[in-house]
Amino acid sequence: MTSITIIGAGIFGLTCAWELTRRGARVHVIEAARIGAGSSGGHVGALAPHAPENWNPKKAFQLESLLAAPAFWAQVQQVSGLPAGYARSGRLQPILDRASLPQLRDRIAQADLRWPQDMAMQITDAPPDALIPDSPTGLWLRDGLTARLNPRAALAALAAAIRAKGGRIDEGQTVAPDDIRGPALWTTGSAGLELLGRDLNRNTGKGIKGQSALLAHDAGNSAQVFADGLHIVPHADGTTAIGSTSENDYDHDEPDAQLDQILARARAICPALQDAAIIDRWAGLRPRAKSRAPLLGAWPGRPGHFVANGGFKIGFGMAPKIATVMADLILQERDTIPDGFRLT
Repeated sequence: MTSITIIGAGIFGLTCAWELTRRGARVHVIEAARIGAGSSGGHVGALAPHAPENWNPKKAFQLESLLAAPAFWAQVQQVSGLPAGYARSGRLQPILDRASLPQLRDRIAQADLRWPQDMAMQITDAPPDALIPDSPTGLWLRDGLTARLNPRAALAALAAAIRAKGGRIDEGQTVAPDDIRGPALWTTGSAGLELLGRDLNRNTGKGIKGQSALLAHDAGNSAQVFADGLHIVPHADGTTAIGSTSENDYDHDEPDAQLDQILARARAICPALQDAAIIDRWAGLRPRAKSRAPLLGAWPGRPGHFVANGGFKIGFGMAPKIATVMADLILQERDTIPDGFRLT
């Protein structure tokens, strides 16, 4: 039985650990702080697809991952006995200007070519949802591919599933690369990007500050909303998540006045949220690779060590497919990483 050390217990680390465990490997996850301490510990969980125009390998990879998600999370829930909060509830976007309708119809046509027919985009004047954003045109763009996931619940379910299958997860511990025996996978977020850049003597990416909030508002299975650059995501536990910022310049990684601003915008977009109490505020550094795509593969100069990082904004949606690709590489030496995702 292959023994593998995974450093980092965010979404990439735990999904890869689960896939490796599922395939029979002995897995040890080492986390310096706690599960979800980094960028995976927010609230939003919007599993939204890239726009279907200008199709490319990155968009195709993401689509495969989004389509694999229902079976992936169902198995995690079955083994762990815990909910991950997954649902393909769709997405609603207000159409701000009728002049954009021809472009949107082109987008719908491209989605029809790329996406499953039962998940298509459509323009509607009567969305059947509890959480409906204001629209100056009285029209909305709805799609059936977008899904939601409760990030913290999903991480807890993954950890429980891994442990149920004999995997080990240690929190509050660190390990030096030279002390690891056997294969190792580094999934250490923004700090890992900086370490990788220093080791390779080049810019591999950096942390971008994001902030989100959780409101006490039960919108049931309403579609999530994307408007004015914000994600407004109802969760199955009776909460609604708001996020997020993308801050290149910041003095600290704690919630601040910018979170108040996005909350005010969200309440203006969806008046149903006006009186919803704030349950929790979150801020953290999200790893954005220089390429804007995830960085996957063998760590150059470190035999037996691998990297999965750079899941900026799309980490939860990409994770099932990334777990499959990394398990193929580590266990079978089968390389199916898209060229745009490679470290070298």
